[in-house]
Amino acid sequence: MGDTLSRNSASGNGSAPARAARAIALVGPAGTGKTSLAEALLFAGGAISRLGSVDAGTTVGDASPEARARRGSTEISLMHFDYLGDRFALIDMPGGPGFAADGLAALQSIDMALVVIDPVPERAALAEPMLRRLDESGIPHAIVVNKIENARAGAVRELIAELQPMSSEPLALRQIPIREGEHVTGYVDLALERAYRYRPGKESERVDIPGELRDREQSERTHLLETLADFDDTLLEALLMDEAPDTATVMTDLAADTAGNKVVPVLLGSALTGGGIHRLLKLLRHEAPAPAAVAARLGVAGGAALHVFKIANGGAMGRLALGRVIGAAAGAGIREGDELAVGSELVRTGSLFRLQGDKTAKQAAAAAGDVVAVAKLDAARSGMLLPGKGATCIPAAPVAYPARNAATAITTRDRKDDVKLSTALHRLCEEDPALQWMQDEATHETLLRGVNDDHLQVVLGRLLRRYGVAVDTRAPRIAYRESIRKPAVQRGRHKKQSGGHGQYGDCVIEIRPLARGEGFRFEDRITGGAIPRQYIPAVEAGIRDAMERGPLGFPVVDVAVTLTDGSFHSVDSSELAFRIAGRLAMSEALAAAAPYLLEPICKVTVDTPAGTGSKVGSVLSSRRGQILGLSPHPDQARRERVEALLPEAELHGLDAELRSQSQGLADFTATFDHLAELTGKQADDVVKAQAALAA
Repeated sequence: MGDTLSRNSASGNGSAPARAARAIALVGPAGTGKTSLAEALLFAGGAISRLGSVDAGTTVGDASPEARARRGSTEISLMHFDYLGDRFALIDMPGGPGFAADGLAALQSIDMALVVIDPVPERAALAEPMLRRLDESGIPHAIVVNKIENARAGAVRELIAELQPMSSEPLALRQIPIREGEHVTGYVDLALERAYRYRPGKESERVDIPGELRDREQSERTHLLETLADFDDTLLEALLMDEAPDTATVMTDLAADTAGNKVVPVLLGSALTGGGIHRLLKLLRHEAPAPAAVAARLGVAGGAALHVFKIANGGAMGRLALGRVIGAAAGAGIREGDELAVGSELVRTGSLFRLQGDKTAKQAAAAAGDVVAVAKLDAARSGMLLPGKGATCIPAAPVAYPARNAATAITTRDRKDDVKLSTALHRLCEEDPALQWMQDEATHETLLRGVNDDHLQVVLGRLLRRYGVAVDTRAPRIAYRESIRKPAVQRGRHKKQSGGHGQYGDCVIEIRPLARGEGFRFEDRITGGAIPRQYIPAVEAGIRDAMERGPLGFPVVDVAVTLTDGSFHSVDSSELAFRIAGRLAMSEALAAAAPYLLEPICKVTVDTPAGTGSKVGSVLSSRRGQILGLSPHPDQARRERVEALLPEAELHGLDAELRSQSQGLADFTATFDHLAELTGKQADDVVKAQAALAA
């Protein structure tokens, strides 16, 4: 059978029982055509009657308004199709750095991943993070070189050379392109030793292998067979005896080695023209492992469990837990009303739905292998593995999500929306584990944190569209602090008489600087009852009040205060009066003790491709960074690690600048390290801005 984008005419193969559905993830860099490839697979399988277009916004996947507007994926899409009696669930995962986290939990329960790339060797490195994650997880995967029709001469060979060092498993090139002029018009199948010419919209035509490709075909086929022989002694012996293996042996080895994650097949194709789509479908039918392998990987036995990989809010069906039914036993599955264990609690499942993009269809039951959406699992969270009756499992491994390096402070435009905002942010964070919101204790702001600015912009659009909450945003305030350079002594006296009992409090304090990080220390050396003991805590409280806003406008740190003297009135003194006196004394003492500004400094760790560390260092240095070291990455052979100390005020926009210097592949983490003095014009500008804010 040739490779064409004509629809699959038979949804089954007669009386043979349908096999369990297999879950296939489409992963890879943004812009490589994953959504278009999903559309081509759906069409070839007969799930849709015509091809949709990403540009026209008519694809089954990427159906959200945000994805349509951006013409790019912002969250995973679930789709289903049948092909020659086999059932498949497609999980189309975003490739952009800001959105790729949305599909990471789903990787734990898929049968196979298709890493979609384009035929541009210079962009091959963009696939490395996903290839590395799949290697670490032991998930079988194949590489699909999409948009092959426009590949330049030699591109496939260069791609393989670039990609192989990124993969722990050997790459197995399955096809070589046939070129006519500037375009690829077909391929030679190295396993079958057959050639096909693409015919858009029609069945591919089998042709003779072009004479100019015969030597290359033999060379590449020999390399393919030698790769397979590493895992098959019989094949190795045949090659050593210079015997040609039969096609059945080659195909059997390919299926076993691909399913066992021993080799990574590389296929060529075109989602837009349909070239290679049926060859890809055949690979999925014969070489993707059965769902029982996932059950073994996740430790599920004795029944069925639901692996929840996403929470979806805001649709017509309400809150849904998207997940895959995992089970090795025959007949394992879940039905509406079944009990699943969520921690120590048993929860009954609500309605079950099959998702096709943004369309839903209710179903009574889901068998092992099925990908479904389940209602009423309110306690379920992304990444949970929920065993059903009779099933045992181990907790799913935690997912390593990217650092949340972007932050924005948000305020509602209408104060009546404050309560609604809290609920909306909770739901948005529940369905997007890479998102976080918090109330910053230091600056008293509501902060929304995400992977990058692009990520946050999409989230804010959802906040308005789904929940009707309009917010204003601004850069988060930096938690500046201030301290003092020298000691000071100050008396604070509060005296007020307005008829009846007056107010009287009087104290003398000494202040002195402490070493960085020592905080605040209070001591009293009152003798002779100058201040009654019951009023001393009030003096300390007043001192602390004054420290909340020092002379420069910021909280004061690293100061020791000693209460040395004072006086009281037997009638007019009170806790309030001494608290006011303590505040007055401290405010004046701080102003006299040479206050200075402190800024937070972060420890920044940047992981970047080998050879780009010096560029990263220059970026950090230009942002007042102090470089601590540049070294090979401790765990990843093709990456470097740069460590530096960087002012928190310089983190804004750092992610985008680092990615621009590293082909989009640098990432970083930043954690608070210490406070350091800020001087000069920068300090003056900060103080002026704070004064204007207070006014």
